[in-house]
Amino acid sequence: MIKLSTGGIEFRCSLSALSGYLLLFGLLCSLGFWQLSRGEQKTILLAQQQEASNAEALDLTRQTGINSDALRYRPVLISGHYDAVHQILIDNQMLNGKPGYLVLTPFLPDGGQPGILVNRGWIALGVSRDVLPDISISMVAQQVRGRINRFPEPGLKLKGAEIPGETWPVRVQVLDSKLLGDKLGYALADYQIELDPAQSEGYQRQWKIAVAIPPEKHRAYAVQWFGLALTLTALFVWTSSRKIPRG
Repeated sequence: MIKLSTGGIEFRCSLSALSGYLLLFGLLCSLGFWQLSRGEQKTILLAQQQEASNAEALDLTRQTGINSDALRYRPVLISGHYDAVHQILIDNQMLNGKPGYLVLTPFLPDGGQPGILVNRGWIALGVSRDVLPDISISMVAQQVRGRINRFPEPGLKLKGAEIPGETWPVRVQVLDSKLLGDKLGYALADYQIELDPAQSEGYQRQWKIAVAIPPEKHRAYAVQWFGLALTLTALFVWTSSRKIPRG
């Protein structure tokens, strides 16, 4: 038993109670500092991504084997032509509360490297799921401008959601470049190009720079953990203290 007295107040607790408090206090504080650290990492990541998005456009026409993660959000240019016959609709995409599709069209570069899926933006579902929207596009040679990004990822991945259908355009919920490449008959890059909003032959495009959990939320979580540590301390002191009777 540990006893301390000061100013008419006696503090009394067992060694096991003190050990339990210190263990929980240390855990709560460590979680708080971890969230602060994650918030700082996310701040740096967002700054790097913003810097990449502001960089000069990189010409990919004759480049192969690029590091798409290192170049994520980097503006790019590429010359070639669309494969208008074979297009992909990513299903179950919501925009402003309305259902629709993301339209991805294979682009065949002049340099002969693997095809690249160009995300041309969001298009509304229409009156029925049985009638697909008109997503026709020209196959003339042209230069496409956009930015590199990973493929869209669903919140919940269902079994078989990445398997393309038999007819074109195919509808999928998850993009698998290997499966699509096998169906197309040519290789596809493992990243997409999000078509620049100023480019023609696209649909609604609201490209964003985002992380799963923003820095502000990490800091809010840190405040919660530190608040719990403070509350734990107040409860421990309150339950372990009593006034010393006078006389």
